[in-house]
Amino acid sequence: MAVVTSFVFNVTFDCADPRRVAAFWAGATGYEVAEERPEFVRLRATDPRGVRHLLFFQVPEQKAGKNRVHVDLAARDPDAEIARLVGLGATRGERRTGNGTSWTVMQDPEGNEFCIG
Repeated sequence: MAVVTSFVFNVTFDCADPRRVAAFWAGATGYEVAEERPEFVRLRATDPRGVRHLLFFQVPEQKAGKNRVHVDLAARDPDAEIARLVGLGATRGERRTGNGTSWTVMQDPEGNEFCIG
């Protein structure tokens, strides 16, 4: 067995409006704003078991296609959580199934895909 010497510390989002996207993800995850500037926002986890920070950097280019990496969220009541996230500004996509499970594809306010199951 290999010795693990690294872990996921940050997940970084490129976005046009860091404050808007960070506000959505803070509401979605319960992460707290740790640092905020017009071109950058850093959210800090309130639970040390997960990814420590979500970072949001302003970039000039628009999103141009499907994400190559996305976030998967888990919820005890996915339908209620989907409704809550839509209320925060998410867009609901299609429901998918596979490998004995199901999930719903969603998008944050700037179109970054994520899944909830």
